[in-house]
Amino acid sequence: ADADGERLFVQHCASCHGPSGAGTAYGPGLEGAGAAALDFYMRTGRMPLSAPGDPPYRQEPILTADQIAAIVAYAEDFGEGPAVPQVTTAGADLHRGWELYINDCAACHSTSGAGGSVGGGQFAPSLQDVDALTVAEAVAIGPGVMPAFPIEGEDLDALAAYVEFLGDAPAPGGLPLAGVGPVPEGFVAVFVGLGLLVVVSRWVARRTEA
Repeated sequence: ADADGERLFVQHCASCHGPSGAGTAYGPGLEGAGAAALDFYMRTGRMPLSAPGDPPYRQEPILTADQIAAIVAYAEDFGEGPAVPQVTTAGADLHRGWELYINDCAACHSTSGAGGSVGGGQFAPSLQDVDALTVAEAVAIGPGVMPAFPIEGEDLDALAAYVEFLGDAPAPGGLPLAGVGPVPEGFVAVFVGLGLLVVVSRWVARRTEA
């Protein structure tokens, strides 16, 4: 198994991350990645890249589950990092998950989980078709511009369960606005609010003149 993992790592990863995971000009070192990050990036299709310098984005995984497991088993020894988290959504507290989501996630991923622009040319991906393990791994490692969050145990189960629930609900907690995210939602809220203020002001003015 280790030999398969080494062969697959050299074939798919070493050109950017180096043969020992120390990094190259094309990719960072993996000393602090850990199993959770390795699994997350490959299982969501963000890695391996088609070519050095390509942006990582979520897509169908290029590698099979067995290939990913072999690479993780081989490369997780390159350094310290979060292990693949254990998460169980059966019987989880959805209300607690909603609280955690609103406090820690909705600002970027929107209340509906539709994702969208978060400013500075950065985008938060949609969460409407994300599985529980992917949620748990993202919370642990903080991929991209997302920070890692110290959410574990039953709270992690609850958050993952709520994110899965978002995939089955058309617009729970708010209007998704075609999935363009929280920045446009803010502009719409301001526009609507100012419009209402203008209408009320004109109505009051007319009443006063009368």
